[in-house]
Amino acid sequence: MSEQTRTRKLEHIEIVLKKEVEPQRTTLLEQIYLEHNSSPDLSFDDIDLSSMFLGRRIAAPVMIAGMTGGHPDTTRINGALAEIAEELNIAMGVGSQRAALEDQGLEYTFSIVREKAPSIPVVANIGGAQLVKGYGIKEVRRAISMIKADAIAIHLNPAQEVFQPEGDKNFKGLVKIVEELVDNLEVPVIIKETGTGLSGSIARMFAEIGVEYFDISGLGGTSWIMVEKYRSKDVTLSNIADLYSNWGIPTALSIIDLVYNVPSTHIIASGGIRNGLEAAKALALGAEIVAFAAPVLRRLLNEGKGSAKNYIRKIIEELKIALFLTGSNKPLKLWAHNIHFGGEIINWMYSKGIDINEYNNIRKLRLSLINKF
Repeated sequence: MSEQTRTRKLEHIEIVLKKEVEPQRTTLLEQIYLEHNSSPDLSFDDIDLSSMFLGRRIAAPVMIAGMTGGHPDTTRINGALAEIAEELNIAMGVGSQRAALEDQGLEYTFSIVREKAPSIPVVANIGGAQLVKGYGIKEVRRAISMIKADAIAIHLNPAQEVFQPEGDKNFKGLVKIVEELVDNLEVPVIIKETGTGLSGSIARMFAEIGVEYFDISGLGGTSWIMVEKYRSKDVTLSNIADLYSNWGIPTALSIIDLVYNVPSTHIIASGGIRNGLEAAKALALGAEIVAFAAPVLRRLLNEGKGSAKNYIRKIIEELKIALFLTGSNKPLKLWAHNIHFGGEIINWMYSKGIDINEYNNIRKLRLSLINKF
């Protein structure tokens, strides 16, 4: 099984680099408008992007999302990403650690992250489907220890698994397993989607058993349905994947839904966010930190570490400009800033029974919860 798992890691990278794997459906962040402030009453130099995440202070609310590991050839990728994260003092996650749990010889493809990045927040990663198959606290603690992680992400990927040739399609009983982890682990549990978004009702279900962190990974970025379509040798399944290529909850809607339903939670915004202005919009909607995956990986492997690092630097500068033009001296001040919605978002909020004024009040109220964060 470990050989199959490690081979799949390289296939995923190859497909993300060479194939069209983004849906036609967008994040809908283009329908979020930040109100311009013509008299911001602050100096650009007064803006402080530094943020707290998982008990560590980082230079900006930016994260390199979990992408890879589990094959010898991915060691250099994780090592380079960790060096970038450490140099820029931002957070980082790793890809699923399943392969290293199956084959201890692959642990170094992940442990290199903490070796190269000793001071930043690092997030471990294991699949919910693997927990259902039998992984327990022992294996999860191994994943955490492997990279001296500050948290463990439990990734939910039913849409990927159902199209994956060797996918695990059983998620029955997962909530109870996660509850046991929350009660017994020494680090926080993050519920993480994988490109198809989290709904407020699902987040609330996990929040009720003690989960406080959610990575929404909304629709609009890499579609793992499409990635698995390119791996499949089953023509029928491949054609069905085309039908579901736009399946999911767009990133903007997922953030709104979580803020409305679980207002005291920590939200990591990911899924198709490509620049600092989109990051500012995600933060304004109620996210606490914004994560980037595929565009960083593509620049690293196609153009080198310098290009990937400059891309993130550019995002941080774009975010700072957005704060300046809204009169916000800190990222979370965006929670109190006026935002306006496009028609599709307004219609969706109406259909969900989300009152815009009530949502905005909840978003602004989150500022009073900062001390709890």
